[in-house]
Amino acid sequence: MTFRAIALLLAALLSSATPAHAEGFLKVDGTRIVDDRDKPVILRGMGLGGWMLQEGYMLQLGEIGQQHKIRARLIELVGEARTTDFHRAWLDNHTTEADIAAMATWGFNSVRLPIHFDQLTLPADREPTPGEDTWLEEGFQRIDRLLAWSKAHRVYLILDLHAAPGGQGNDLAISDRDPAKPSLWESAENQRKTVALWTKLAARYKDEPWIGGYDLINEPNWSFATPGKGHGCDETENRAVWALQQRITAAIRAVDRRHIVIVEGNCWGNNYQGLPPAWDANMVLSFHKYWNRNDAASIADIVKLRENYGRPIWLGESGENSNVWFRDAIALVEGEGIGWAFWPLKKIGFNQPLEIDPGPGWAAVVAWMTGKGPKPDPDAAYAAMMQLAENSRFERNIPHPDVIDAMLRQPHDASARPFVPHRLAAGPLTIRAVDYDLGPAGIAYADTVDANYHVATGGERAAWNNGSTYRNDGVDIAREADGRPVVADFVTGEWMRYGVDVAKAGRWAMTIRARSAKGGTIALGDREIVVPASADWRDLTLSEVALAAGAVPLVLRAVDCGDCAVDSLTLAPN
Repeated sequence: MTFRAIALLLAALLSSATPAHAEGFLKVDGTRIVDDRDKPVILRGMGLGGWMLQEGYMLQLGEIGQQHKIRARLIELVGEARTTDFHRAWLDNHTTEADIAAMATWGFNSVRLPIHFDQLTLPADREPTPGEDTWLEEGFQRIDRLLAWSKAHRVYLILDLHAAPGGQGNDLAISDRDPAKPSLWESAENQRKTVALWTKLAARYKDEPWIGGYDLINEPNWSFATPGKGHGCDETENRAVWALQQRITAAIRAVDRRHIVIVEGNCWGNNYQGLPPAWDANMVLSFHKYWNRNDAASIADIVKLRENYGRPIWLGESGENSNVWFRDAIALVEGEGIGWAFWPLKKIGFNQPLEIDPGPGWAAVVAWMTGKGPKPDPDAAYAAMMQLAENSRFERNIPHPDVIDAMLRQPHDASARPFVPHRLAAGPLTIRAVDYDLGPAGIAYADTVDANYHVATGGERAAWNNGSTYRNDGVDIAREADGRPVVADFVTGEWMRYGVDVAKAGRWAMTIRARSAKGGTIALGDREIVVPASADWRDLTLSEVALAAGAVPLVLRAVDCGDCAVDSLTLAPN
């Protein structure tokens, strides 16, 4: 499946027009980002979340959000030496040149690296000499290697300080913040170290054209009136947020005059109240977008800020939603000339380009760490940890061509494309129900829930694929006991489209394997089929289906279903 999926994906993408590569240093030209030839650049990228900074949800650890908490629990389980081995193996495997090469082939032109400061320098309270900085060369060398891969594949690398010294907000996991210690905003020394770190990075990479920019502080989220409680969404001045980023910019400009600096507002990057006049000519404003509507109103404020402020804007982080949401968000922002970086490239889970299979032993570690199971044997736990690290490698990842298609093709081409080639010649053809066509909702399929808009609706986070597996559309997919994916929760009004390449016109017998505990009615085209009430799969046959030669769409609909499920469709000579 892995190689077939990749081949299908490449075929779909390469048949679409691909923009020319940008060249040389990126720079600001009015409200546009341009390259060295002054040609506008739309950044299309992914963030490497989970690599240098682990967040608990990416590892199925739920409320154990911060990396330092994860590490402490693993030390308790297998000891410090083995935990160190695991983290080094994770860093070695999670992102390699194969990941960057694949991104370039798929059509991405940038990658955003979320940096944990502790990969590059010691925390202030662990420095041997207070007020001085210990530099960790191993971390810088990892960035050097990532930059070399980016250069080789013509992908811009954007450096993002995702976890600043002390942590920059009350959303603790995203910056690995320990609330028992002073935050970035409560410590002059943490701020000094942040400035020093950016000075070091800028001096190291000042002559590198494939560094796309410096994202100074990811998602500040801090209420200065109520430290430790709010996320800065009601702040009206944000003086400390702007002052520190001005200070960082000045330090960068002392050693590097060429690279773009990227500024983020408070409230997870979106509160730009009190923004001073532009303090740098080569400056971009970043905003983040999650779980809201994809309409003009959702970006109206940031677009207005771009025009009034005279600087470009960039959707520096978005994602964790369905293919419908991805396609609509990207079409929306690209329609305004805005580039984007989605989040993340990979994790345990199904709604990003690559999925990490944790392996069979990780579940026991998760159960113990989250208080839902007994403490596993340390040797077995260590083996599971190292298997997880190995499985994070590109070669072992599960690719999701539907996600990549939704990001890169569908915003510009809404046609249906085969997810898997279905060639009907002389013999029988079996089509798995889950292998419906690639394409937007309303064209490749229809489902009652196809995205999560909970920020806009004020409700709970909605699951669009109730099984959270195999594909990232609204179609609900479940796994049978043997691991086989099937379409489940197929209810009235929903449908899937299957493009079939028919070699020769003729008549065929169609068998649909389906089940429904309550009973229901499904239809292929205008031919309705009764699904008997049963907990078991039933083979339901239409004795004669006429198909013309060429590309033929088969549409399977739920006419009257409350709990129908479909395993497959089989066409056989009549």
